[in-house]
Amino acid sequence: MFNQNPIISHLFPDNQRMDVADRIFGMGYALQLEPLAFRMAEALADDYDGSYWDFYTLSNGGFYMAPTALPRYTVRCDNGFAGSVEADAMGIIVMMYAYSALSFGTGKLAQVCANQYHLQRDYALDHHDVSTIMAAID
Repeated sequence: MFNQNPIISHLFPDNQRMDVADRIFGMGYALQLEPLAFRMAEALADDYDGSYWDFYTLSNGGFYMAPTALPRYTVRCDNGFAGSVEADAMGIIVMMYAYSALSFGTGKLAQVCANQYHLQRDYALDHHDVSTIMAAID
């Protein structure tokens, strides 16, 4: 899909990581979003064994994280999707699953996660691995 105003990702510097997460999610990041993302990664990819994650902000206001331990992960989703994905796509997939799950809660974090899901999806639609990402989350 061609977008005249593409959404750009920006790798956040390590020394500012928690500032951006706290600004967007408040305490919900450390208490709910981060642990859920790690559990989702473990559930979706047998070869995920924990790792450091890079933080990205998007020019549309979105945020996502991507694992750094491996260049690719083998993902198996409950919707029947199975395949090898780049670490960046793995992060997008995991974050969309986490955002979706948390968006069904109550309170501010649920609203923020619902909004972040749509911002992330808009970015994913222009991602070079869009077909794999959409197959995994659909």
